[in-house]
Amino acid sequence: MNPKKKSSAKAKSGAQTKSKAKPKAKKKTRNIKVDYLARVEGEGALHVRFKDSKVLDVKLKIFEPPRFFEAFLKGRRFTEVGDITARICGICPIAYQMGVFNAMERICGVEIDKPIRDLRRLIYCAEWIESHVLHMAMLHAPDFLGYEDSLQMAQDHPDIVKTALSLKKAGNELMSFIGGRSVHPINLRVGGFYSVPTKAELQAFKEELKWGLEASVELAKWAAGLDYPDFERDYQFVALRHPDEYAICDGRLVSNRGLDIDVNEFHNHFQEEHAVHSHALQAVVHGHESYMVGPLARYSLNSSQLPPVAKETAAAAGLGPTCNNPFKSLLARGVETVCAFEEALRLIDEYEMPDAPAVEVEPQRGKASGCSEAPRGICHHTYAIDDDGLVQFAQIVPPTSQNQRTIEEDLRDFVPQYANLSDEKLTWRCEQAVRNYDPCISCATHFLKLTVDRE
Repeated sequence: MNPKKKSSAKAKSGAQTKSKAKPKAKKKTRNIKVDYLARVEGEGALHVRFKDSKVLDVKLKIFEPPRFFEAFLKGRRFTEVGDITARICGICPIAYQMGVFNAMERICGVEIDKPIRDLRRLIYCAEWIESHVLHMAMLHAPDFLGYEDSLQMAQDHPDIVKTALSLKKAGNELMSFIGGRSVHPINLRVGGFYSVPTKAELQAFKEELKWGLEASVELAKWAAGLDYPDFERDYQFVALRHPDEYAICDGRLVSNRGLDIDVNEFHNHFQEEHAVHSHALQAVVHGHESYMVGPLARYSLNSSQLPPVAKETAAAAGLGPTCNNPFKSLLARGVETVCAFEEALRLIDEYEMPDAPAVEVEPQRGKASGCSEAPRGICHHTYAIDDDGLVQFAQIVPPTSQNQRTIEEDLRDFVPQYANLSDEKLTWRCEQAVRNYDPCISCATHFLKLTVDRE
């Protein structure tokens, strides 16, 4: 901001003398750096440059070194890929495994039985619970309440934090029981599971899940009372849609712009582009258009398919059939958490043990895609295997690479209305906007380096 000009007019002996014009102060470039932002996953940087209230450039820089998962999958047996890709993320390993299984089973011409599919949906619900609650209460809510982190928030809101920890624990315990452990589960395989629980064993989780359903409704109500910035954009939402349920494990890819395709057609409509400022590829619609995936996209495209309690919770929270405020993605996550608890209870009630824990799968040459709804959005996989079941090609498009261009565009539209804020307050607003997407930059260490240049 320009310094205020002081009047140089002076009066001498009652007579006004002409003042000499002072040279104009040079406009300064201002830099803001946040070297360690612990509530974003992975290593990245945000660079915002603007002059007065006009944004000149926005770059979400992801500088974490590539991990080459796609490269070292080549030559591996198709049955190994699910266990390897689960290591990509410690919070949403099921999403990566499910994409693999969907693709491999499609290549090999195998359809799994309903009990196996229901069990997969159940463990996916557990993953949604633990991931959504972690983001809502620990990573994003502090932004809305003015705290540096969840530890500070816990001092004034201990009940919310304790409830969130208990809800996350419920999700972790269910994941661990079905998957063998809660981080990088080991019980899932192409064709099904290595072992499956009895109905009685799953019934033992019902009381905790009933409590979780009630507690998640209250958490969503609490989230509805947060102060959300007044900001909306006309997004191109993309998500899976299933004819019979709120899509999680599978479905067709749809958008609010008329897209309705099989997941095998993904690369006919979307492409990945390399941005000079980022090690991560940015996915766009052909024609270089950005799009949004994740809870807000899922909700806006599929809210009519929410189960009853989740639908009531959304209405009580003031969410309409669609929502274009990215900050309310926190609220959409709350509704989806209710959905996950509600679905988990239904699936346990309807569960019948399959005749075998897995369908036998014999490899055959082919190429296919698989896709599921990770907590952060669609996670798309494409694989080709040979007659011996060895991987010849692998391509994984994670949610954050699909949202990266949209995050930059959000900031380009969002920053001008806050251009007069101090660097400290503007930095906080930018961080909050980035965290709307719960970006999983590396699914490992956490920090975001933020630079704001003012000219």
